[in-house]
Amino acid sequence: MPTPPLNILCIGQSGRLGHEALLLAASFRATNPDFTGRFFVAEPQPGALWPGTDPRMSPDQKAALARYDAEILPFDSRAFGAAYPFGNKIEALAALPPGEPFLFLDSDTLFLGSLSKLAIDPARPSASMRREGTWPQVPLYGPGYDGIWGALYLRFGLDFAASLDLSQPQDYWQRYLYFNAGWFFGAEAGAFGQRFLDYALSIRDGEIDELASQPLDPWLDQVALPLVIHSFGGGRPGPELDGLDGVVTCHYRSLPLLYARESDAVVERLEETAALNPVKKVLRDHEPVRRLVYQGKGSEIRAMFDRDRLPAREQAIRKRIKAAGLWLR
Repeated sequence: MPTPPLNILCIGQSGRLGHEALLLAASFRATNPDFTGRFFVAEPQPGALWPGTDPRMSPDQKAALARYDAEILPFDSRAFGAAYPFGNKIEALAALPPGEPFLFLDSDTLFLGSLSKLAIDPARPSASMRREGTWPQVPLYGPGYDGIWGALYLRFGLDFAASLDLSQPQDYWQRYLYFNAGWFFGAEAGAFGQRFLDYALSIRDGEIDELASQPLDPWLDQVALPLVIHSFGGGRPGPELDGLDGVVTCHYRSLPLLYARESDAVVERLEETAALNPVKKVLRDHEPVRRLVYQGKGSEIRAMFDRDRLPAREQAIRKRIKAAGLWLR
């Protein structure tokens, strides 16, 4: 672990995200008993960007999180809020202790093993490669991948050529630096978060001709993230980080997808964690957990799929689960 130790960060909100944060915190403590850093659950506060709603977690969720030494980290939404809740992960970084390295994890993540199995170098930031070619959506008459990504690197004065994976073909999406924002890390949360915010707002609000036909909701965070990581001298994760999205963590995305495609070890970790008394007292009224975990409906989803022959696209998995009436979020 670096000095000072990593700060772990996830987002917690009322409802589903608060429940997922509790599963994450409990699984983390079970697998990292010797962790010397701090575990933060960032909580957006009510305000103008959350009209008619209170995004804060319930007292029961907060009390259960405290049982697992999770620190609630309030932050104000000044740029995104309810209009783009994925922006929480961008704005929350400013609330972390300044000058310290961080690892952000989406709340829908479980810990399977110890962080000590990883060699995280915060000075070389990186992020998850468990992604599909969701962005950009190249129009029929162009511009292509080079034109779209090249315009973004030019916008921020970055070296586009240095970001390319030259082992991949021209105009193939994996040639270009693109991450899933389910986990990412950096050396200093304040600087990383400010640049992430600046880039995201510039992309959202600026007039970049090459992006005229491109959807940015929900992809804005994943468009800005590779630019931020590249700007700090980072890039694609090496084998020393294989445990993220591997034997250390699982970003399951949703409980139906977890039962459909993840390993037996992930299912076991989920069910062991959900059975813990402080967790069960909070999650037993959450329909996805109640039906899929406590009532055993997750096993029905699991029986629908051969994990060695899963459909190539996630959309096909979702469609089959929805047809069975078990797509619960």
